[in-house]
Amino acid sequence: MSAYLKYLPLNDELYEFMRRQRSGAGDPVLAALREETASLGDDSRMQISEEQGDFLGILARLIGVRNALEVGTFTGYSALCVARALPEGGKLLCLDIDDDWTAIAKKHWKRAGVNDRIELRIGPAIETLHQLEPDRLFDFVFIDAEKTEYDAYYELILPLVRPNGVILFDNMFWGGFVLEGSIDHPSAHALRELNAKLASDERIECVLLPIADGIQMCRKR
Repeated sequence: MSAYLKYLPLNDELYEFMRRQRSGAGDPVLAALREETASLGDDSRMQISEEQGDFLGILARLIGVRNALEVGTFTGYSALCVARALPEGGKLLCLDIDDDWTAIAKKHWKRAGVNDRIELRIGPAIETLHQLEPDRLFDFVFIDAEKTEYDAYYELILPLVRPNGVILFDNMFWGGFVLEGSIDHPSAHALRELNAKLASDERIECVLLPIADGIQMCRKR
């Protein structure tokens, strides 16, 4: 192992310190959404972390996002963070397959006053992406849905992203199981292949960030 590798493993205490040092810490709307999502039991693990939400919002503001796309909305935490970052007239299109989870999302979007910025389409993501208007252009995309379909989403979405637009993929560590030889699982295999594909894809430049379960951030050239 190179002596120049520089990273810091997080323990629980350091993670708690990190999550408190955020502008959004203590936000009552986000806290209420997290609390209701926690009541779903094991399914609640699909919600992104608090620092991920803040990261998405800050990044969306930095690049001046007006048109955003989310594939996989669940109970709406990431969508809420992105929608809050949009300027007047900005729009976020959310794709999901579950009416019950997104009913929770819609309730909290309304409470946050961003429901008019969000369009929700229910149905299989690949089918919905095929139906998008070919002249629709996005500045910002967050992908957090079926892992074995990530590459299909990518190829359908990339032509709809403006130059210098950003695509982010969640769960690109897959709990560490993306490492070669860890487990033989379809999602781990798909994400391992996609990470390698993105790193060599000349249509974009990318960096894999150690935020939560790994975010692959891509800029369209």
